[in-house]
Amino acid sequence: QVELVESGGGSVTAGGSLKIACKAPGDFYRMAWFRQAPGKEREGVAGFYGYGSVEASYAVYAGAVKGRFTISRDNTKTIMYLEMSDLKPEDTALYYCAAVNRVAWMTTIEALSVAEYKYWGQGTQVTVSS
Repeated sequence: QVELVESGGGSVTAGGSLKIACKAPGDFYRMAWFRQAPGKEREGVAGFYGYGSVEASYAVYAGAVKGRFTISRDNTKTIMYLEMSDLKPEDTALYYCAAVNRVAWMTTIEALSVAEYKYWGQGTQVTVSS
């Protein structure tokens, strides 16, 4: 059983910043961040498209967070981060880490698609108040 563990969520006021992390038990070719707000479907926030290596993959963001969020991974490929700035109340959601071992090319759409990922964490709550 693969266990992804998210951490770093919390409550901030609008305009604030948070950094959340995801720890995987081993290195995965693909990891991404998703979020789900109450009453809404889970949506892709940030991921990596391209080939399944750190050197040949590139960050992709959902339009709503582009320019405010930054995704990154450490060199071991076991820890992924999401730095969030200028947070808005509409960013309030449960943020999930997802992973899959796919080496083949992944498009920008696939990188942010729930269906493409096999392993999921339990989520970390991010709450932004106005």
